[in-house]
Amino acid sequence: MQFARLVRSRRMVRSFRADHPGRGAIEAIVELSSRAPSAGKVQGWHAVAIDGERLDDFWRVNLPPDRRGSFAWPGLLRAPVVLVILADPDEYVRRYGEPDKLATGLGEGRDRWPVPYWLVDASFASMVAMLAAVDAGLGTLFFAVADEAAVRREFGVPGGMVMVGALAIGIPDGEDQKGRSAGRPRRAPTDILRWGGWT
Repeated sequence: MQFARLVRSRRMVRSFRADHPGRGAIEAIVELSSRAPSAGKVQGWHAVAIDGERLDDFWRVNLPPDRRGSFAWPGLLRAPVVLVILADPDEYVRRYGEPDKLATGLGEGRDRWPVPYWLVDASFASMVAMLAAVDAGLGTLFFAVADEAAVRREFGVPGGMVMVGALAIGIPDGEDQKGRSAGRPRRAPTDILRWGGWT
């Protein structure tokens, strides 16, 4: 797909068919995501891939049955794959403690990082994953993990990992279920760019 059309066609999908696209398709998406920019080429992001019977466990702890009656997007629960996106700050601290990065001082601890690049890198990778999914004819929704502690316990996520969010992937079912923010206008380049400085 031509890149501009790919970007413009990407939407957050909130209703899926249950058909699994195949683990090979998910692995191909993740392979492309691994090519996203990464500080010091740390690539310190990870994904717990949840499908099959384990999806029931994910939704049981993240959206318990007693809360589903008022849930606005029940079609989201049909998504055949959910990737829980994680970032490991300690990998960045270790990498920046190596000789070629030592002068930065960032290897001294997480608190030395004015910008937490583990989150930047995981975000880059997630965006590539969303675009790769659209290019493969799939849809995605990036969403917050509602009960992080419960998901950590259920899926054995190490305590040092930052849970960035979750990415549902699957075939859209055609229902147009826009989020509450969809009506907000898109900013024009003239609203974004500050040529030559802020003022």
